[in-house]
Amino acid sequence: MEAKLDALGYPVGDVDGDITKRAKQALCAWRETNGMPVSRGGLTAEDVRSVLTATKRPAANKAPGIYVNKTCLVLYQIVGKEIRRIVWVSTGGPGYETPNRTGTVWRKWAGAHESSLYDDAYMYDSIYFLKDRPGIALHGSRVNSLIKTYPASHRCVRVMRPQIHEIFAETPIGTKVQVYGKY
Repeated sequence: MEAKLDALGYPVGDVDGDITKRAKQALCAWRETNGMPVSRGGLTAEDVRSVLTATKRPAANKAPGIYVNKTCLVLYQIVGKEIRRIVWVSTGGPGYETPNRTGTVWRKWAGAHESSLYDDAYMYDSIYFLKDRPGIALHGSRVNSLIKTYPASHRCVRVMRPQIHEIFAETPIGTKVQVYGKY
């Protein structure tokens, strides 16, 4: 199951036969992109049957853009009719929730910079998408260990490096960004 999900582009972490929290994120994303009930729950017989009989990742059923699913804690980058990549994210933790909203990329800041809101909080390849909430961005963090399997940021969407670098390079100003779901 893990090897097949990983081969189809759903990141599971270590392929070791253990359904970890990372593997559950991949299963959650699989369920969503295949029209199944979305949850971070454990492996079901329907999951096994669906994954093992798949020959390719399904086509995108959303318009081009970036979609952050807070239930699964994954980001989908859709280019054309293709899901370009699925990556792990960490959204805002308790008291700092990332709002469920749709916006468009209005500013990009390449490389590293310190947050204007939090001392010693460094952001990499920041993509800002809510003009009325200018402190919220998709960005890489100083270390990948800050991209937790639970909401842990201060409203932003933390993305693994080098994935944020690739997303940054492929995301023009004006790209749709939608945040939805509930952890």
